[in-house]
Amino acid sequence: MLACGSALALVCLLFGLVVGSGWGWASPNLDLKQRLALERFGPQAAQTVAAWRSMMEDARTQPIERQLQLVNTFFNRRVLYALDPTVWNQADYWATPLEFMGRGAGDCEDYSIAKYVTLLLLGVPNEQMRLIYVRARTAGALTEAHMVLGFYETPNAEPLILDNLITSVRPASSRPDLTPLFSFNSEGLWVAGQTQQVASSTARLSRWRDVLERMSREGL
Repeated sequence: MLACGSALALVCLLFGLVVGSGWGWASPNLDLKQRLALERFGPQAAQTVAAWRSMMEDARTQPIERQLQLVNTFFNRRVLYALDPTVWNQADYWATPLEFMGRGAGDCEDYSIAKYVTLLLLGVPNEQMRLIYVRARTAGALTEAHMVLGFYETPNAEPLILDNLITSVRPASSRPDLTPLFSFNSEGLWVAGQTQQVASSTARLSRWRDVLERMSREGL
């Protein structure tokens, strides 16, 4: 099952935006993150965060294509897929990377956010990444809401897609099962098929604002 959030959430993100002044990424406190993992979630979570830090050290000097693959593979293999009602007892919850690794499970939004933040920490520019809401075609020609992370070498380039459903990083043209609806990062939002932001500054749901604020308290 692919569903991530509700159809209402998609409408709210397009028409119920909370516009802010952008989000700055300060130097992360990864020691704090590992300590919080142990305190809040236990030894296994702390081990996952330690493995995440080790992966980033290995990836830091690699070319961007290798970084994308390492990050995508790490989360796809290390964290289980599960829906929010199972993990958080809520219909729709956007987890921080610490919460995602701490629980050891999450849905497509959690995978995409964790990959986005990890690549930011590796030095990938924010403007080259967007979290993309799509309609994913499943068996029987059904479609469900889904989220992936896109990497754009240039603003108008075809994105490379990091997806929790597929371990390999593929260009969007090789994913005909995905129909983009809109995309966003910490600075703005784009409607599919348009190159200009629909807002000149950060555009996000209260859930997006909330997850950014929680990440700040966790040392990011």
